[in-house]
Amino acid sequence: MNATLDLLRTRRSVPPLRLEEPGPNPAELDAILAIAARVPDHGKLAPWRFLVIAGEARSRVGAIIAQAYADDHPEADAARLALEGNRLALAPLVVAVVSRAGPHVKIPEWEQVLSAGAVAMNLVVAANASGFATAWLTEWFAYDRRILDALGLEPSERLAGFIHVGRAGEVPPDRPRPDLADIVTRL
Repeated sequence: MNATLDLLRTRRSVPPLRLEEPGPNPAELDAILAIAARVPDHGKLAPWRFLVIAGEARSRVGAIIAQAYADDHPEADAARLALEGNRLALAPLVVAVVSRAGPHVKIPEWEQVLSAGAVAMNLVVAANASGFATAWLTEWFAYDRRILDALGLEPSERLAGFIHVGRAGEVPPDRPRPDLADIVTRL
């Protein structure tokens, strides 16, 4: 088996709590993002973009998340608010993948959404191939307009997810995968 197939066969998400420093340096991150952007993109629209959340930005965005949670849950205690505020600070680096899919005269919006998913998965694979571990998560705040506005998303943009990147402190055991007999139909 070649290295690419072996990586795809064995790749495993690592929860952000188990991701450690160091994350990718700027050159490594640029290489990962350049590879991530090499996805099917009907019409060359680039219907996605990246938000790099690193360093102190993780805590700044976390404070906004915690405040939104506190506004919705006045009963939340300090421990819960700390958990919400720390969600993006667990991994050394977080890349938010923003979907910019929208109406187009020739390119169906669905194809644009799929391209955003492909760019997120390419990011995961490129980071793992570069020696890092990842977790692709959304969480409640990926759908909260207050958070999206704070991140600078346009009203028509959505988050495909947050890709947490770091070094695996501990890789959890693999989870059960679907049985091909349950998911493949041969015509």
